[in-house]
Amino acid sequence: MSENCFHCGQGIEKERILFDEKTFCCNGCKSVYEILNTNNLTNFYELNKRAGIRPGDENTSQFDYLDTPEIFEKVTDFSEGDTSLVTFKIPVIHCSSCIWLLESLHTLNKNIKYSQVNFTRKTLQISFNHKELKLSELANFLTNLGYKPAISLETADKNVDHLDKSLLVKFAIAGFAFGNGMFLAFPEYIGGEDYWMDHYKGLFRTLMFLLACPVVFYSASDYYKSAWYGLKNKIVNIDVPIVLGILVLFGRSVYEIATDYGPGYFDTLCGLLFFMLMGKIFQKRTYNALSYDRDYKSFYPIAVTKVDFNGKQDNILLSEIKVGDRILVRNQEIIPVDAILISGEGNIDNSFITGESVSISKQPGDKIFAGGKQIGSSLELEVIKNVDQSYLTQLWNKEAFKKHETGLDTLTNNISKYFTFIILGIALISGIYWSFIDLEKMFQVISAILIIACPCALALSAPFTFGHIMRTLGRNKFYVKDTLTIEKIAKLDTVVFDKTGTITQRKKSNIRYEGTEISEFDLLNIKTLLKNSNHPLSKSLYEFVDVSDDYFPVENFTEISGKGYEAQVRSNRYKIGSAKYNGQTSKNLETAVYISKNNEYIGKFIFKNEYRKNLKALFSRLTAYKIFILSGDNASEENQLKELIPNCEGMAFNQNPEDKLNYIQELQNRNLKVAMLGDGLNDAGALKQSNVGIAISDDTNTFTPSSDVIMDGDKVVHLDHYLNVCKGSITIVKMTFIISFLYNIVGLSYAVTGHMHPLFAAIIMPISSITVVTFTTLSTWILGRKYFRKPA
Repeated sequence: MSENCFHCGQGIEKERILFDEKTFCCNGCKSVYEILNTNNLTNFYELNKRAGIRPGDENTSQFDYLDTPEIFEKVTDFSEGDTSLVTFKIPVIHCSSCIWLLESLHTLNKNIKYSQVNFTRKTLQISFNHKELKLSELANFLTNLGYKPAISLETADKNVDHLDKSLLVKFAIAGFAFGNGMFLAFPEYIGGEDYWMDHYKGLFRTLMFLLACPVVFYSASDYYKSAWYGLKNKIVNIDVPIVLGILVLFGRSVYEIATDYGPGYFDTLCGLLFFMLMGKIFQKRTYNALSYDRDYKSFYPIAVTKVDFNGKQDNILLSEIKVGDRILVRNQEIIPVDAILISGEGNIDNSFITGESVSISKQPGDKIFAGGKQIGSSLELEVIKNVDQSYLTQLWNKEAFKKHETGLDTLTNNISKYFTFIILGIALISGIYWSFIDLEKMFQVISAILIIACPCALALSAPFTFGHIMRTLGRNKFYVKDTLTIEKIAKLDTVVFDKTGTITQRKKSNIRYEGTEISEFDLLNIKTLLKNSNHPLSKSLYEFVDVSDDYFPVENFTEISGKGYEAQVRSNRYKIGSAKYNGQTSKNLETAVYISKNNEYIGKFIFKNEYRKNLKALFSRLTAYKIFILSGDNASEENQLKELIPNCEGMAFNQNPEDKLNYIQELQNRNLKVAMLGDGLNDAGALKQSNVGIAISDDTNTFTPSSDVIMDGDKVVHLDHYLNVCKGSITIVKMTFIISFLYNIVGLSYAVTGHMHPLFAAIIMPISSITVVTFTTLSTWILGRKYFRKPA
């Protein structure tokens, strides 16, 4: 009896190596076992027997070319400081133990920070210290573990995956077999006493069997894998009844031609798989179209500040940025594109990319990757890559930034699971009943039931509906991060509004100055400092100060969220912020920005906020929601707000960022589902804490990863439209569930009574999916037209 290797499970052919009372086929497998054993990772073998991959025998210098700077830059996704990220294609990933081992690499090598597997794409992303571990050494390390990366020009270019060609091949084989099988079966369908037909029917039946074999064993392979994977993980998925139907039809057909009982159902079986694969191709193409729509435009800030060569600022859509443009990035703002630093002191926090809160200093001429966040004074950058080519566009594929969807998706899966058990029960009862009446009819009935009842339409309803709704909302400048957010919005019962910059319009604020006269020298310096902040009042004040846009170097910039900021400009230190921050006392209930020079108070700019138009009409339509107002300002406008929002449940003023977060928590402790609308850094904590965080963006790069929705500021007064559309989408999903159930009830009533041929069931099944897609497309279009007929 031949022995198998303890690590890779393959038969031992050349050499037999004993180590630690275990047998290995080569030194490579023994070495991998030693590594795992040394690092207490031997439960790798408990996850899956014969889980290991036999290491290759290649030489260790095969990956040296990866250390060439040009190749390194092309292959890696990101490289900054001492951290690099690289995505390798690992074709031999095949089971849960492979995933477990590859995601435990940081325990095997201290220079690997984290690793993440995408099983469906067979890729592995690794964050590593490139100063201590060369890229070639990393590739050799993986190879020695038995997971040799496949590196080619295609993987280096990181091309987008296209439709799986193997699916098209399977579809073509099924179509060829179906067409020819129908042709060969046609004479027997006609019947008669033809001597020639009777003489050659055995040949025709054998040819139909040979045509059906590649369809059953190759074209249907995805259904077997899916069903087996589900059962292995104790899940009865929707492919289980499909596989049963295929096996029943094939087994019955083989029995009939072997015993000369009849021609079998090979043509029916090929037709079944032909139409099911057609539906699968249609489904995949539609999913690809939906995923294409959910690109960076759905997640990025709406606009960014472009700077021309004369220093003039202009806010443009992020998607309109071109290579060579110059943009302005302020304190705490995300850098949206790969760029070169032109002016300013870069202090880049790459924690959004690497997970490490380490700031990297940058000097003019240095490259800055998209996804970094500037901490300090504003920067002027020159764009070197379009936004859709920057590394930030890949971040949203990382599992760490995805929310694990529950809700309707889980509901859909649960319904499908119970649905499958019910169908199997019906098929069993019907089979027993028909076995006593007509044995031949029994197989036709069981096959028809298993085919007609496939809950594919049920599984399609939620993703198709939400996909269309996301596009509708996006076209109306309400950018939803994921489909789960739509469900959460539909469940909201409370809406909390930040005041400044959310329900007020910073561009139309009335501003007046009180204090000692400010010289032009100081005004130029103050305007330079104002340019570095993304706070709504600072932006308003920047536009209000009527001096040239000359920019001077800003040194030692610091900002205290909710209080103010200070820096040194042309040898003078200026402080801009609240009264307390400048050592003053606010005597009147007013919104004001206080300014000091070299610790001496100069004066203050007083703001009289102008609220957005039609705001009162909005609140009159939000009667189904509890309304709350939060503000970092004082209570000077409380009476005006009460008149504007008569149904307001509560207001809180002088709120710092922590106060806002705690306020949201208190509402949630009362079992309320809370949406928070805010803009800027002061609201980031509250946005993240709320059930749905809606970041309001007027014309700047105010994106924060904590927000679920990015909304154009001009659309705030139409908030009820967006909430109603999300609620309407849930209704559409429920209606598609009902349609799917009705379809199956009608189909099953015919199948159980023996009035439905399996081939007809196979033709009808993908039509049900097309019906659901058509219904969701039409109903979501009508829903969108209802609320967004005119530009919102």
